[in-house]
Amino acid sequence: MAAVTASMVKELRELTGLGMMDCKKALTESNGDMDQAIESLRRSSALKAAKKADRTASEGLLGMRVADDASRAVLVEVNIETDFAARNDKFIAFVGRVRDVAFEKRTGDVAAVLASLDAERQALVQAIGENISVRRAALLEAPGGRIYSYLHPDNRKAAIVAIVGGDEELGRDLAMHVTAINPMVVSGADVPADVVAKEREIYTAQAADSGKPADIVAKMVEGRVRKFLAEVSLVDQPFVKDANLRVGQLLNQKKARCTGFVRFEVGEGIEKVETDFAAEVAAQVKGKG
Repeated sequence: MAAVTASMVKELRELTGLGMMDCKKALTESNGDMDQAIESLRRSSALKAAKKADRTASEGLLGMRVADDASRAVLVEVNIETDFAARNDKFIAFVGRVRDVAFEKRTGDVAAVLASLDAERQALVQAIGENISVRRAALLEAPGGRIYSYLHPDNRKAAIVAIVGGDEELGRDLAMHVTAINPMVVSGADVPADVVAKEREIYTAQAADSGKPADIVAKMVEGRVRKFLAEVSLVDQPFVKDANLRVGQLLNQKKARCTGFVRFEVGEGIEKVETDFAAEVAAQVKGKG
């Protein structure tokens, strides 16, 4: 049997990014054959990643990249189980690669991004010991305009905004506004019909309990629908830096228009599972006993 040296273990760790003991075991079992050891680690990495795949990953980071000419940008969200692990250098580097692949492929299709990164993701799951998922990606283009962006310092909230006309200050301010206020659409006309119908149904049920005449109820419902549309529409929202100014008014002042935006916040919409850490540790200790 070939001797497994420290330099061989070091080389395998650099090639795979996996732990020392896992690398040493793989080399021992493969009788020092580096290629065979790599293949063995790939198989075990996939298995361990699969076992962790049902664990909730609601922490993580966002990745953003804007083209040099500001004609397009991508925004991605990569999740992991704990905030502590999200600060791991290898995880941060992986988020950067996800962002770059999405940018280079000009896609917001997660499956297309993972096609060239899933083996790396699985190896990272084994190395860090937590489930990792590429949750979503978005591509925004600005034909005839420019993309502006804002990424919160904690890398957990961000927005990219496409604007035709205006200037750098307007673009930066609107990206910050979208990040902070979280509009649903650019204008009320962009709200999906099924969303409006659902809101109208809720308001109708609420107003029906008021005991008012049907014509009054109808007016109440339509008033509430208009208020809802104004609240979720970027152009109708009070500007975050001046509540006396609507975003639409600001755009008009700058002779500009917003053609689209994307806003991500890490973990939004994910139901977090509360874990009894003490019980989990006790269970692991018991299992080793």
